[in-house]
Amino acid sequence: EAFAAQSLACLRELGLPVGAELECLRGPQGLLDYYARMMARRADLPYEIDGVVYKVNRRDWHERIGHVARAPRFAVAHKFPAQEAITELLDIEIQVGRTGSLTPVARLKPVFVGGTTVSNATLHNEDEIRRKDLMIGDQVVVRRAGDVIPEVVRALSDRRLPADDPAFAGRYRRFSMPTACPVCGSAVLREAGESAWRCGAGLFCSAQRKQALLHFAQRRAMDIEGLGDKLVEQLVDAGRVLSPADLYRLAPDTLAGLERMGDKSATNLLAAIDRSRS
Repeated sequence: EAFAAQSLACLRELGLPVGAELECLRGPQGLLDYYARMMARRADLPYEIDGVVYKVNRRDWHERIGHVARAPRFAVAHKFPAQEAITELLDIEIQVGRTGSLTPVARLKPVFVGGTTVSNATLHNEDEIRRKDLMIGDQVVVRRAGDVIPEVVRALSDRRLPADDPAFAGRYRRFSMPTACPVCGSAVLREAGESAWRCGAGLFCSAQRKQALLHFAQRRAMDIEGLGDKLVEQLVDAGRVLSPADLYRLAPDTLAGLERMGDKSATNLLAAIDRSRS
């Protein structure tokens, strides 16, 4: 019988790095006790972790237990609760996406949470802001959902000044969605049954144009290497690209005047655009 723990011990003897926290355990309570110990030690480890993995020790059972489409059945992750921090909601701004959807984004007083400094977090839509009872100026709880995506969990409404306090109006304000697109000024609409407000200007709106071009150039679409955020922003702001078709009319001298665009970069980009024709 071959055991996974023995394989790791062998790798350690060969000089390869193997986690010192590895343990062989028996039964559900043994696993839960290990989970509690690791969660207590989490902040002291020399690397970031977001949970523990339980794996069947016998290697011959791995084949018998098998896999599902994306993961083994003989191993399972037990995630830790997301780390949380408290900070101030400084403002709520609007981002306009590729389809014209208006997404409110929280601007936060920078706070260190889950191994990184967080200063922005999506609020998804107006209904979400109402559900969480958020006011600009609030103290809010922030976490990284799955230890990746910053998320505003809730407002600490008990920390607000009383509504009858003279300083209340100057300190807090409710957010309301704009009636016009903050980028192009076109009217915004919310269709029945939808949670999102949308700018109906299409590619006339420079924000939608930029996102559409990035979507067009991404690897799973036309795969135009070198056409990134900064370059798309410059091309749109300068009025040199009004639609994806205009990419195929770009010339070296058009690109030459753009920031951080040398001759070699321009040549490589035009070659990538040309390859995408096929």
